[in-house]
Amino acid sequence: MSRRLCVWSGPRNLSTALMYAFAARGDCACLDEPFYAAYLAATGLDHPLREAVLASQPTDPQAVARACAADAPEALIYQKHMVLHLLPHFPRGWMRDCDHVLLIRHPARVVASYARKRESPTAADLGFLQQERLWQEIADLTGRPPPIIAAESVRADPRGALSRLCAALDLPFTEAMLSWPAGPKPFDGVWAPHWYGAVHRSTGFEPPEGDPPRLEGAYARLAAEGLPPWERLMARAI
Repeated sequence: MSRRLCVWSGPRNLSTALMYAFAARGDCACLDEPFYAAYLAATGLDHPLREAVLASQPTDPQAVARACAADAPEALIYQKHMVLHLLPHFPRGWMRDCDHVLLIRHPARVVASYARKRESPTAADLGFLQQERLWQEIADLTGRPPPIIAAESVRADPRGALSRLCAALDLPFTEAMLSWPAGPKPFDGVWAPHWYGAVHRSTGFEPPEGDPPRLEGAYARLAAEGLPPWERLMARAI
């Protein structure tokens, strides 16, 4: 039976690069944001490539949950999830038999990056509070708090950060996780042309970033709103 690894983040959190790193192991299948279409159908939100997303995935959250609980030939099934896609009425029972990780990033970096792709984001679009709530929900559901890893620590020391993450998951670390071929991947969601340009140009993790960007107006207020839950999660990061 395959192990199912669910990695929960908000958008613009290094989540696609981390998925590519696990895919490079050679023992891993990948599911890219399987609840995205169900989330769009339930909320009616207008996202880039909305109709293509809706046509590419099941919109019934129960069907998505069954797919997330399914087995695969590979030893490991990596599931890249956005915390905002798991709406309160969506099923959770499938999550009990999965391993979970939270991937976090400084709110100012998230806001600045997201705003370049989709204007006027809200707190609900970025998932700061949802991540903190989900961390506790997973701990209650599975009986074990999920490890938390920061995007900044991965970029600062990919080998060290991924080694710690694999150790926390009782998985062997492999050097293959540190690089991948440039270009789209067969498991990318149909939204990749809009969102994945930078990671498609990459062959590994980018070097560390500088100080968080200085934001103004509504963007500054949005980042400030996300800072307290991020700080509480960051205090638990591996």
